[in-house]
Amino acid sequence: MIPKNCLIFGGSGQIGRHLIRKLTKNNIKVTVVTRSIHQKSYIIKTQGNAGFIDIVEANIFDEKKIRTLFKEADFCINLIGILFENKRGNTFYNIHTLFPSVLAKLAKEYELKNFIHISALGINEAIDSNYAKSKLEGEKNILNNFSLATILRPSVVFSVDDNFTTNFMTLLNRLPFFPLYYSGLTKFTPIHCSDLTDIIYHIISNNVNSKIIECVGPEVIEFKEILKRLLNLIDKKRILIPFPFSLSLISAKLLQLLPNPLLTEDQLKLLKYDNILSGKYKNNFDIGLPSKKFFNEEVEKYAYMWRDGGQFSSTKYKVIKN
Repeated sequence: MIPKNCLIFGGSGQIGRHLIRKLTKNNIKVTVVTRSIHQKSYIIKTQGNAGFIDIVEANIFDEKKIRTLFKEADFCINLIGILFENKRGNTFYNIHTLFPSVLAKLAKEYELKNFIHISALGINEAIDSNYAKSKLEGEKNILNNFSLATILRPSVVFSVDDNFTTNFMTLLNRLPFFPLYYSGLTKFTPIHCSDLTDIIYHIISNNVNSKIIECVGPEVIEFKEILKRLLNLIDKKRILIPFPFSLSLISAKLLQLLPNPLLTEDQLKLLKYDNILSGKYKNNFDIGLPSKKFFNEEVEKYAYMWRDGGQFSSTKYKVIKN
């Protein structure tokens, strides 16, 4: 049997690394497009079986070069997304709206079996967020250009490689208190990265074309509860302080001035809305792929790095007393 060929954009990120391991383990060849081979190849090449990974350096808006890659592809997966804009052209419109529509057009032109696009959960409700607007417009363009596309809308994705639990544990480890925006009542349904990659693999191996699928974990957890769980896992006690909106807005305006902002005004708007199933679309449970990874059980596997003693923490290694 000839291996399937999968073209991946955004393969060096958290989801991409997990997905490359999953696909190559199951004899699916992957071609990963990256902006810089010198910076990313060592990350990507070590993720899968030898001979099943090709890395191509290209600007994502170099349509002429990208077009040549579609000639050999059976599937295309777009994992590229940003949480904040910068002055180098990484705008919500360019990344979330324009680029996916280019890929969808090429997927149709070269008659790919599927184009899988990673979007975000909760964007229908967050109408005042530029991030959400760009995601929605991108989805619309994709489905208009390629009707066989499958759009996945995951809640927040977590794993040892993430920028979610790891960032919060770092901040909770260093700060004496932590702000609660909107009183910490925003609800999330965190999905483990391996559960999400299982969904993607299922779509590829079973030729699923299902328009929009919402992807969630097995638990609904309020933001305040997430912080409490992380504090418990790293064995720290911190004061969680509800911030009034005026103070929240000031902090967002200041934090977004950083090169890699912890919070922006647009992200503050997103935090108003629950990140849970809408009930309007199919979800991973509906297609027979319930998430198996629970938040506490998985984060506990790497939370020791933020405890006193790090990898030598007594809570990781049981000390045998004579």
